[in-house]
Amino acid sequence: MRVLPELGESCLNSIAWPLCGDPEASTLEPGQSCDLVSPHRDCSKNSRGQTHSGKDKEMNVAAKYRMASLYVGDLHADVTEDLLFRKFSTVGPVLSIRICRDQVTRRSLGYAYVNFLQLADAQKALDTMNFDIIKGKSIRLMWSQRDAYLRRSGIGNVFIKNLDKSIDNKTLYEHFSAFGKILSSKVMSDDQGSKGYAFVHFQNQSAADRAIEEMNGKLLKGCKVFVGRFKNRKDREAELRSKASEFTNVYIKNFGGDMDDERLKDVFSKYGKTLSVKVMTDSSGKSKGFGFVSFDSHEAAKKAVEEMNGRDINGQLIFVGRAQKKVERQAELKQMFEQLKRERIRGCQGVKLYIKNLDDTIDDEKLRNEFSSFGSISRVKKISSVTSAASCEHKAQKVDPVTLRGPEGKRCWCDLPKRMVPKAEHSRPS
Repeated sequence: MRVLPELGESCLNSIAWPLCGDPEASTLEPGQSCDLVSPHRDCSKNSRGQTHSGKDKEMNVAAKYRMASLYVGDLHADVTEDLLFRKFSTVGPVLSIRICRDQVTRRSLGYAYVNFLQLADAQKALDTMNFDIIKGKSIRLMWSQRDAYLRRSGIGNVFIKNLDKSIDNKTLYEHFSAFGKILSSKVMSDDQGSKGYAFVHFQNQSAADRAIEEMNGKLLKGCKVFVGRFKNRKDREAELRSKASEFTNVYIKNFGGDMDDERLKDVFSKYGKTLSVKVMTDSSGKSKGFGFVSFDSHEAAKKAVEEMNGRDINGQLIFVGRAQKKVERQAELKQMFEQLKRERIRGCQGVKLYIKNLDDTIDDEKLRNEFSSFGSISRVKKISSVTSAASCEHKAQKVDPVTLRGPEGKRCWCDLPKRMVPKAEHSRPS
């Protein structure tokens, strides 16, 4: 970490550590650290509310440098603190620079924080260096936000989708900066490039409202973009649940390769007026076996699902159901898998394993060590040769009889213990 020599460690410890409005830096996962102000300071979630308990003079200094702190995002993995120091010190004295890294691997997390001595120098860097290229990647600069409420409240936050793949962070900023001061902006991307949607966070809601009014439905590089108010995941899921009870779009699958738009329309038009009918096809124009029908009313769509689901068409039983968006299907599958996991855990609690043919040299400790790799163990007893495990993963792998070689090279046998049946029951005539 680059630090001016005339500033002591006590001053550094009192300077604001990062909490900004960028989605990448909203939370630090376990095993990640930022180490902005001190290599010994814990930057985990639980320590965010901690502040230095120094003198009032030191606290005033901390407040001063908090205002001159910049977030630097989209960094190349090979960018170092020295490289950033040489770049940003050209606009004015720099107090400290720290790249946030994973605590275990020490790899860069792709963003850093720069503390300037003067607020004017930080402003100059923001105005002149935003979107500069470092090691082949365009960096993003914004003010470091200590108060996370601005980000979480959604005030001034705008969502943009259907963006052309060529639109990058700089182009996005240039198009939307005319409506007001931007706190942060980002085009979401992966290894293949832009995902086609972005976020812009304005300083106030009035600027966001102007952007929505002027830009929604406009063409950007040939694409008609959607611009609207940002909604968090909880609000989006609630909205999807409310729409689920009033659906008008129907999904149909398993009707084979002979279906086309006209035939599908003939099948479903008897339930109500159809707005659009589409059979999905491959590059050769052959049906993929599924399609969509959009009705003008919920009643028509509901009737089509109730009467057509499971019907035979061309010798095949078709599936007809409500068309779902990808995020809705993912949320539904996630909820279903979590429910199955909870049920599996409840069903496995208290299950025991029976192990026989153990070598005489094996004691409780050796037995525990051998089976602990399958999950947590609540009790081990060599006398009865029964291992009681508390972990569902452990027991799920051990439900079927399995033969394995023990620690001493002797082959042992494992299975679930069976209920003891008196010999009289075996010999009882049927």
